[in-house]
Formats: sequence, structure tokens, C-alpha cells
Amino acid sequence: MNSKVSISLILLFTISFIYSQKKMITPPYLQKGDTVALVSTARKNIEDNLKPTLDLLEGWGLKVKIGKTIGLDYYQLAGTDEQRAADFQEQMDNPNIKAIWCVRGGYGTVKIIDRLDFTKFRQNPKWIVGFSDVTVLHSHLNRMGIESLHATMPVAIPRATDEAKNSLCAAWFGDALAYTLDCDALNHLGKAKGELVGGNLSILYSLLGSESAIDCRDKILFLEDLDEYLYHVDRMMMNLKRNGCLASLKGIIVGGMTEMKDNEIPWGRNALEIIEDAVKGLDIPIIYNFPAGHIRDNRALILGRQVSMEVTAETSKVVFE
Repeated sequence: MNSKVSISLILLFTISFIYSQKKMITPPYLQKGDTVALVSTARKNIEDNLKPTLDLLEGWGLKVKIGKTIGLDYYQLAGTDEQRAADFQEQMDNPNIKAIWCVRGGYGTVKIIDRLDFTKFRQNPKWIVGFSDVTVLHSHLNRMGIESLHATMPVAIPRATDEAKNSLCAAWFGDALAYTLDCDALNHLGKAKGELVGGNLSILYSLLGSESAIDCRDKILFLEDLDEYLYHVDRMMMNLKRNGCLASLKGIIVGGMTEMKDNEIPWGRNALEIIEDAVKGLDIPIIYNFPAGHIRDNRALILGRQVSMEVTAETSKVVFE
């Protein structure tokens, strides 16, 4: 083999090993008196609907800064791409802001991700919180080696369960985070330990091949989605499979697959059965119907954190280090 080729291969394997062994950065946990910024990176939020969230944060001893995107109305979006990026950039660079909580999802975060400068954020990381379309940010931060929070969002607070709200509070303030659930009939039994990655299936699918795509090697993958045609779910799972994302996993956690749609001629499987078909043959633990996603009981997940999962015939346990 050519010596230059050998050196290149060694360097490639070394970089891959270093990346796989990297220690994720945990943003500072919140303390009473800290300020949380509310922004919208995607769909507009022009309704006067944030009082329950403001009351909740006040009850936790936190202050609030309302971002400039709240109330902006640009067709479906909370302002132009420039406005949404500028608002998010301002909150990232402001040393007085200790967490950024995305008000809602929808679509549009991917349109601003390449406009953002993470230089100051890398030096002083803070918690970025949300789910659904916010998966763009979660995935991008994971590639940067920084943890983030997949959790309920302000527009969902009025209907969120106490468990969902309390789990966000626990994660923000650095309390122990662990879940024990009744075992689902579809579950795959076993134990695993690894870094938790993932989020919204549609977003993860759309990011493949980009600088924001997650690395699934030796990870535990979380998936959830909303309002997708069943054959779309199959297409996305096949893409993950053919990209090698599934075969290299240590475990899978499937959250809410909510309000799925079918065609006049039915697909023949529901969303969970489609996922099960894609992962059959994998000798790893899998938890189905985990309480996270587009559901009222949307429990907080620390993406980028090492977790252990144990699935038995009676219970499923997920424990964050």
C-alpha cells in the first residue's frame, strides 16, 4: 500500500476514534435568579399565550427575557430568516442569558442554522431547549460536543403533564434524572449504555449528509414524530438503515409517533410496526412508547448525555449519568 495512503488512513481512523471518545460538554446548570430567553426559530407565535410559561418559570425562581421573534409574523414563520437568526444569536452571545427555550417547533430552524456563529457559545455554552423542529439545533450541538435538552416547549405548557414540567426543571437544575416504565409488548429486552442522540425522525432524516447530521456509532437513538404518512415513516427508516445508522447503535428509544396518516389504500403497518420491521435482527434493547415527543407527557431527555437502559419483561429503565 502507498505510504501516503497508509498515513491518510491512520489519520482518518485516529480522528474517528478521538471523535467517538470525546467528552461532551455540559452547560452550567441553572440557579435561582438566572434568566431564560424565549425565542422562536421556526413557526410564528403571535398569540398571547405565554402567561402559563412565565408563571411556571417565576415559580422556579427564574427570570425571563422575551426574544424579538415572539410576536413577529412572516407568513408561517416568526420573522424572516435574518430576524430569527439575529434573535437567536443575540441570546447565545448575551452572558446574562443562561438558557434558550424555543417557544414552538413547526419548520424553519434549518433555514437559520448556517447563519449562526457559535464562537462565543462554544466558550460559554448554555442550555438550548425544545423538541420537534429544534432537533436541528440538538443535532448541530451534538456534532459540536455540547449537550442540550429535548423537552416540552412554552406553547405546550398549559396541557403538559406535571411529570413533563418537573422533568425539565430537574434537568435544568442538575437533579437526578431517571425513568422507570411498564414494559411495552414490542420492547426488545436487554441492557445498554451509551450517549443519547436523536429527536424528530423527519428532521434527522432531512439532516443526513449535512454538517448537522448526528453520528450514530455506538449511540442510543431516540426517535419521535408527528403527522406523517405511514409510507413516509417507512421511507425515513429505510434511509437511516441504508446509511448505516441503525446497525451501529447500542439501543433505541421510540417516543410518541403521534397522529400518523394513511392513504386511501392502507400501508398495512402502523408507525411502531414500521420501525420494528426496520430494526428486526438488531441484537440491542429497544423501548417503545417512551413518554417523549408530541404528547402531553413529554419527559425531558438530555441529548449528548451518557445513559444506561435496561429492558426487562416487567419494566424499562433509563438512567442519565
